[in-house]
Order: sequence, then structure tokens, then C-alpha cells
Amino acid sequence: MRNSPSIPRLAATLLFAAVFSSSAMAQERTADSTRTLRTVTVTATRAPTDVRQVPAPVTVLDSASIRERAPNNAADLLREAPGVDVVGTGPNQGRPSIRGQRGQRILLLQDGLRLNNNRRQQDFGELPALVDVDQVERVEVVRGPSSVLYGSDAIGGVINLITRSPRIDGTTRVRGNLGYRYAGAGEQQRGDGSVSVSRGAFALSAGGSLRNAGNYAVPGGSFGDLTLPDGINLNDSGVRDRSFNLHGAWRGADNSSAWIRHDRYEARDAGFGFVEPRILGDTSTRIKLTYPWQSVQKTTAGYNRSALGFPFADRVEVSLYTQGNDRDFDSSVDVYIPAGPGRTAVVNSRSFNTTDVRSSGLRLEAAKVLSRVTFTYGVDAVRDDATATDSSYSRTTGFGPTPIISSSTRPSLPDADMRNLGLFLQGDWRVHERFSVITGVRYHDVQARTRATAGLPDSVAGLEANNSTTVYAVNGIYRLNDYVSAVATYGRGFRAPNLIERYFSGPSTDGTAIQVANPGLDAETSNNVDLGLRLHLNRFDAEWFYFRNSLRDGILTRPTGRTVGRQAEFQNINVERLRTNGHEVSVGVDLGQGVSVTSNYTKLETKNPDSPDIPVAGTYSSKLNAALGYRPRGGRYWAEGAVRHQGRQQDINLGTSPIGAVLPSFTVLNVRGGLRLATFAGRPQEIGLAVNNLGNALYAESANSAFVRPEPGRHVVLSVRTSF
Repeated sequence: MRNSPSIPRLAATLLFAAVFSSSAMAQERTADSTRTLRTVTVTATRAPTDVRQVPAPVTVLDSASIRERAPNNAADLLREAPGVDVVGTGPNQGRPSIRGQRGQRILLLQDGLRLNNNRRQQDFGELPALVDVDQVERVEVVRGPSSVLYGSDAIGGVINLITRSPRIDGTTRVRGNLGYRYAGAGEQQRGDGSVSVSRGAFALSAGGSLRNAGNYAVPGGSFGDLTLPDGINLNDSGVRDRSFNLHGAWRGADNSSAWIRHDRYEARDAGFGFVEPRILGDTSTRIKLTYPWQSVQKTTAGYNRSALGFPFADRVEVSLYTQGNDRDFDSSVDVYIPAGPGRTAVVNSRSFNTTDVRSSGLRLEAAKVLSRVTFTYGVDAVRDDATATDSSYSRTTGFGPTPIISSSTRPSLPDADMRNLGLFLQGDWRVHERFSVITGVRYHDVQARTRATAGLPDSVAGLEANNSTTVYAVNGIYRLNDYVSAVATYGRGFRAPNLIERYFSGPSTDGTAIQVANPGLDAETSNNVDLGLRLHLNRFDAEWFYFRNSLRDGILTRPTGRTVGRQAEFQNINVERLRTNGHEVSVGVDLGQGVSVTSNYTKLETKNPDSPDIPVAGTYSSKLNAALGYRPRGGRYWAEGAVRHQGRQQDINLGTSPIGAVLPSFTVLNVRGGLRLATFAGRPQEIGLAVNNLGNALYAESANSAFVRPEPGRHVVLSVRTSF
């Protein structure tokens, strides 16, 4: 079976378990220090804050949750979180969507610094896979605009991937871990390892991973109007990738610390995934979009000093980074056109793009405590410099005795740079022992400019664009009694048009249209309101939020009414208005004896106020997650079953998708568990086993349904980890 591990691999695993479990019988496991009762978050407020006291809707996934779920990447962790969806398929291409917003409307951070760059397509967004998930200590999700603290792109929300830092405790020690993960989906194999050395005030760590994943199998069955036979693969759903990181840290005796970190990620043979069109009943077009190569290098450095006691600051932190993102993107489009009785014309279009984006950034932040208020203020700046080369080839047969061949090396985007500069001020006001308010304001300026580019006329150089925006936010939390708190937020978000949206001119990604530039685009803006309640009572936690987000000047690609050759011409313009309302409910109950129940429910409705009858939703209408877990005291083993149900969505435009006009509901069941085989010198040796999509259901996530990309069928995930 394609989705099951081989007999030799299972035998080796069972032998490994038998050897270590014999020694584990005589040992007691201490409490898991990584699973804390009161998780703190820093992303929403820029200060360590108990999640129950944060005046905003946030989700935090700690290291224990990450280790137990053994995900492909951080995006996979968010499928079971409230208000979050996943766009893209496979271990490499998954991207998050928050409250119906996706792509460049979601800001992705690594340790508080931007991963987004201004050369991505609007709907694509940045890849969480750029950060090795085995190096992630914590994932923090802020649902709703966070532009005051983080600037452009934080319209739908922020996802901060916080990586592990080498521990400094004044002693000399060496720590490390090795891990192996097998997933039946695509016969994926992944190995990772890390080692850290600390001595006195210094520490150094190094880590890396290797992964090889093939195309995964799609289950047979029906999903809406779509019916698939058994034995179908999702082509271009695999990847071969590797990562490496090096992290040095220092801690001074005067409440100061410094760090430097280098990360490198390389991926080959990644793609958007597709089912052969003939299987879907489409004999007119075949589209294949792939990333043959991508390389990302990022170096960050920073310094922090606290307890200063200066008149203007008690804490100062400066961070800077430089990042290089090189990638190849290939598009292959075959169009079959009836040309007469028994004749079919074929248009074979191939395009090849190589992009090089160099980014650099700086964040200078200070905080000052004055009686009952803490002010956080600072400046951040980011510059993206993009260069690219393009080539295309087209061959048409069937319209005459000889093929019609055309080719071009004209760049679709001129060389350009984009600069962001922001000034921000936030006040955390402790008005009363039961009431606190966070207010904030940011002024943000964006400038974009094209340069002389080989293959383009001189008139393309020197095109300038500027967007200046002021945003603000007011967030409050009031503790009604010892058990219940009320939360209210109001904030504005914005997103400046990126280089693709402003300056791209040439064939569309799928080769079916022509797009022209629009340097005069305005920034997208949004207004967001959240009202919520939090309840904590002994072993019971609950949270409810109602939100309303109104987007203005949204950027959409629309036809101009002109044609170029036989292809329609399109242009990005500011026309979209979206209004999204929703509810998010989360409940957690500790039933005692190691048994717990967690659940969350999300309801979303998106409309265009100007045309309320036109479907505009890009995600689910409702989502229910529920999990039943067993983690007995002593922590030698654990088990959990999790179910996710996504409701029927009819307010969605799936185009000519074979699924039909309505996105059907689906239910996915996952079971997982783990065993601590032994503990040596306080360090664990663990094995985990999961069965995902236990019911072998055929389904596709909302954003993957128009261009049908189903999820994997039933498959096993095996993970082994040893620490020293």
C-alpha cells in the first residue's frame, strides 16, 4: 500500500521501541516542563502577557503541542485553531488564512521580524515552511489587524513563529536531539537534529533537517459533484528540502543580552499540485505550476537591555536582519481548441521566471514605565530589492500546415525596490486593578521605484509610487469578577500594494490572459471590531469573540475591456469592499485523571456591501474542532482523538470547478498518541504515532477547491525523537 510504511521499517521501529521500553519500565517521567498552565504571548502586546489577560483574540501553540502533532510545517498546526484555514497543499506550499483573509493580507513573522516580501503574488503569501518547524518553540496567532505594531500586511492577522534559543544558565553543558519522521502521504521521510553548547554567559546552537516527499495519494469517492476513482495522485505535491540554522547568544550581568542567528532553507521540486484534467472531465486545459528551486537565507542580530532607569526608557531592544530569497517559477499551460470536424488545435505555452529578492530591515523599540502606564515606542524600516529574468515559449499546432512558434525574453516586472518606514507608539494603561486599556498609533510611509531593466524600454525606469497611512487601535479588558473578563478591540489595518500589483506587465501566471501595470494603486485599509468574553473557573476555560472586519480599497484584478492578440487584458485596481462577520468560541475542560476535552467553533460570513448577492467568500462558512485527550500523571504516554468538521459553503465562487457551485461539508478524524520510552539524565526519548484522515475521506480545503487539489487519504505518521 502506498500510504503504509514498509515491513522492514516497521520491524526496525518495533525493535527500537523494545530496547528502550525495557529501561523505561524502571524510570519515572517528570512533569513536562514545556506544557505550562498559563502560556504567555508577546506578539499581541510586545510584552510577556498571560493569554487570559491579552485584550485581543490570540492563539498560542507551545512546544508540547508542536511535538505531539508532528506537523509538516507550522501551517498544519493551525488547521485545528479557531478562525484559521490553510491555503495550498503538500508539505511545502501550505499557507495560513485568518478570518477569511489570506495571502499578503496575513503577516508572517519569525521571532518578531518580517518574513513577507513584496515580490509575492497577492493570493500566495509567504511560506511558513521557510522556518524549520522542529526549531519552533512556540506559534502565536493574533486574529485581527495588528498594523500598529507591525505595519503593512497585518490586515487579517499576524502569525509569529518563535524559534528556540540556546539556554544560558551559567553552567557548561552540551544538549542535543535527533528526530525522524515518516509520513505515508507521499512516502515522506524527514530527519532532523540539533546540538547546543553553553559555557558561562555564552551559548551556541546548530540544527538542520533533510526531507524527501513524493506525490501523495488521493482517496477515491465523491465530493460534491466530483467523483474520483482509487489510485489517483496529486501531482507536484511533494518536495525535496533541507534547512540549516546557527544561533549564538550572550547574556550579560547587567540585564543585557545579544544574539545572532543565521537560517538557510532550500527546496527543490515543489509545486501547487494538480490532478490530471482528463480525470476531472476537463479536456480543454492542462496547467502545471512549479517551483523547481527556492533558496532563502536570513541573518538576524539583536541587542536587548532592561532595567535601565533612563528618563525615556527602561528597556531598549534593537533588531536587524538581512534576507535573500531566490526562486525559480515555471508555468506550463496546454490549451486544446476544437479547430473543425475531427481536428483539435493545441497551444503549448511555457514560461520560466527567476526572481532574486534582497531584503533588509531594522526595528528599534523602547519601553518606559510611568506609574500605571507602560509606553512602547520605536521605529522600523524594511527595504525589498527585486530583480528577475523571464523567458517564454509558445507553440501552436492545428491551425495550419506548420506550427506557429513565438518566444520572448521580455521581463514581466522591471527591477524595483520598495521601502517601508514606520513610527509607532503604544500605551498599556492599567486604569484599575480590574481594567486595562492598550492604545496605539502608527505612521507608515511606503515608497516604490522601478529601475532601468534589460529588455524593457527606458520609459519603464523611474516609475515612483508612494503610500502614507496612519493607523490606530484601542484594546481593552475588564475583569468583571474573579472568573469572567470582557474584551473589546477596535483597530485599523492596512496593506500597501506590492511590486507585483503595481508593476507587473505580461502574461498571467496561468498563461490565459495579459496583465498590465498600475503604479497608482492605493493601499488597502480595514476597520475591525472585536467583542469577547473569557471565563476561567478551576478546570474550565472558555472564550467567545464576535468580530466584524470591513475592508476598503481592496485590490482585485479586473478586465480592462481590451484584448492583446486573442487574450483579454486585465489590470489591478482598487475596487473591492468586503465585510466579514463572525463568531469564535473555544472551550477547554480538564475532567481529571488525565482526561481533557477541547473544542472550538468558528462561524464566518463575508459579503461585498456593494453587491451582496455575488458570492465572495474564500473560506469555510463554519468550522468545528473537537479533541478528547488522555495524558495521565507521570506522562509516560498520551493519546488523543481529534475531529474537524467544516460546514457547507454556498457563498463561494468556484468558477467551473467539477466540485460544483457549492462547497460541500466534510469531516476529518485524526488519532495520535505517544510513548516516552526512557529518560536519561532528565532528557526524554519519545516515539509518536498518528493516523490522519482515519475515514479516508475525499475532500479539499476551501481555497483549494476552485482549482481542485484534494487532501491526502488515510495515512500513518511515525515520529521518533531522542534527546541528550
